[in-house]
Amino acid sequence: MAAQTDHQTVHPVDEVLPPTRMLAYGVQHVAAMYAGVVAPPLIVGEAIGLSPLNLTLLIGASLFTAGLATILQSLGVWKIGARLPFVNGVTFGSVAPILAIVAQQSGGNPLSVVYGSVLIAGLLAFVAAPYFSRLVRFFPPVVNGTVITLIGLSLMPVAIKWIAGQDSEAPDYAATGKIVVGALTFVLVLLLNRFLRGFWNRIALLIGLLGGTLLALPFGLVDTSTFGSAPVFNLPVPFELGAPSFSITATISICIVMLVAMMESTADMIALGEIVDRPADEKTIAAGLRADGAGSAISAVFGGFTCSAFAQNIGLVALTRVRSRYVVAAGGGVLVVLGLFPIAGAVVSLVPQPVLGGAALVLFGSVATSGVRTLSNCDLGDARNSLIVAGALGIGLIPVVAPEFYEGFPESLRTVLDSGISTGCIAALALNLLFHARKTETS
Repeated sequence: MAAQTDHQTVHPVDEVLPPTRMLAYGVQHVAAMYAGVVAPPLIVGEAIGLSPLNLTLLIGASLFTAGLATILQSLGVWKIGARLPFVNGVTFGSVAPILAIVAQQSGGNPLSVVYGSVLIAGLLAFVAAPYFSRLVRFFPPVVNGTVITLIGLSLMPVAIKWIAGQDSEAPDYAATGKIVVGALTFVLVLLLNRFLRGFWNRIALLIGLLGGTLLALPFGLVDTSTFGSAPVFNLPVPFELGAPSFSITATISICIVMLVAMMESTADMIALGEIVDRPADEKTIAAGLRADGAGSAISAVFGGFTCSAFAQNIGLVALTRVRSRYVVAAGGGVLVVLGLFPIAGAVVSLVPQPVLGGAALVLFGSVATSGVRTLSNCDLGDARNSLIVAGALGIGLIPVVAPEFYEGFPESLRTVLDSGISTGCIAALALNLLFHARKTETS
C-alpha cells in the first residue's frame, strides 16, 4: 500500500515519460499546431513582399521562437511559466494589426516598427502579469465551463477553413476532393481512438494525420514545392530581419493585441487546469502570463511576433489524456529544431490543410466537451446560471457565425470584438457579477 502511495505522489502533469514516447507525443503536438504557427508569417511576409529567402527566415523565426516560448511555458524558470502542458506560438490575432502597421509605413523596413511594438508589448505584459492574474477569482465553475465550451466552439471555423480553404473566391474552395479527404481523416481519427489501445491510442492523431496525408495523395493535395526553397540549416540571428524602431500608435495597437492574448491565455490556462486536474490558481496564471510576455519579447528579438496559447493543443491533451508537461516541452524542442532546420519543417508541411481540418474537428470538439463536462457540475436548474451561460455563449459566438458583424466599429475595438473567446469571457464575467453579486456579498 505504501509503495502504491509513493508511486502516486507524482502528478501526471509532472510525469517524465520514456524518451521515445515523449518525442512521439511531442511531434503530435507540433503537427496539431504547425499550420497555426506558419500562417501569420506567411500572410505578413506576402503582404510586405518579402523575397522567398526572407520569407523562409520569417517562418523559421516563428517556429524557433514558438519552441522557446513553449519550453519556457511548460518547464518554467523562476516565476515564469505555468508549468502545465501549455503550447505557445504566434497568435493569429496579431495579423490584422500588423498588416495595418505595415500599410502605414511609407519607407524603410516595416518589420522594424512591428518588432519594436511587439518588444514593448511583451515587456509590459510581463510586468502586468501578476495584476492581471487576479481575475482568476472571478472564474467560478459556471464561468469556467462557459469559457471552455466557447473556446472549442470558436475554433470550429478554423477547422472548416482548413478543409474548405481560406479564400471563398478561390476556384478550388470547398472542392469535393478537399471535403472527402477531411471527412476521411475525421472518421479515421475517431476509429483509431476507438480501437487502438495503450501507446498507439495516445498517438492516434499522429497516425490519423499520416494516414490522411496518404489518402490525400490521389487527390493532388500534397504539396512538395516547399522542399525547393527551404535551406537545410539557418541559425536565427537577433534582429536579422529588422532592428526595432518605435511608433506610439503601432505600440498601442500591439499592446491591445497583447491584452486580448492575455485574456485568452487566462481562459486557456483555466480550461487546461480543469482538463489535467490541476486547477490554475492566481500564481499559476501570473507565471503563465509572464511567459507570454517574455516569449513575445524574445520573439521580437529573433524575428517572430506576439506569442500566446494555442487552444487546439488543449484539445489534444483532452483527447489523448497525456497530461505530462514534459511532452509539450519535447514538442517545443521539435519546434526549435524545425526553426533551425527549415528542410525539416518542409516535411511537416506535407500534411495538407484538409487533413489537419478533419483531425481538428475532433480536437476542438474535445475542448467543447470538456466545457460541457464542467458545466454539468453547475446547477443549471438555477435560472441565473442558465442565463449566464446563454448570454455569454450568445455574445461569444457572434464573431464566430458572423465574422463581419463588427465591421463598422473602430479598428481598435475590433481587435477585442472579433475574438469570440474574449467577448464571451468578458460577457460571462460581467453576467456572473450581475447575477451573483448580492449572493457574494451576503456569503
